[in-house]
Amino acid sequence: MDTLAEERRIIAMSPEVSDLLKRALSLPVDERAALANTLLDSLEQMDESVQEAWDKEVARRVKDLEAGRAVTVPWEELRRKLLTMADER
Repeated sequence: MDTLAEERRIIAMSPEVSDLLKRALSLPVDERAALANTLLDSLEQMDESVQEAWDKEVARRVKDLEAGRAVTVPWEELRRKLLTMADER
C-alpha cells in the first residue's frame, strides 16, 4: 500500500483509533484476518429471520454432505469451469 495514502487515512482518525489501527496492522496475517472479519460482521445488520434461514440452509447442506447426498467438486475443476464460462461471454 502507498505509505502516503495510509498516513492520510490514519490522520483522519482519532488518536485512539489511529493507535488501534497501528497495533492491528502489526498482528500476524491470520489474526488480522480474524479481526477484519469480526469488524465486518459487526457492520452487517442482518435480519434475524434471514440469519435463521441461512443457519437452516447450512445445517441442511452439512446433513446432505454427511449422508453422501451432496456431490462435491474439487476447487481446481470448478475454477476451470468458471473461467471457461467467463471466457465464453
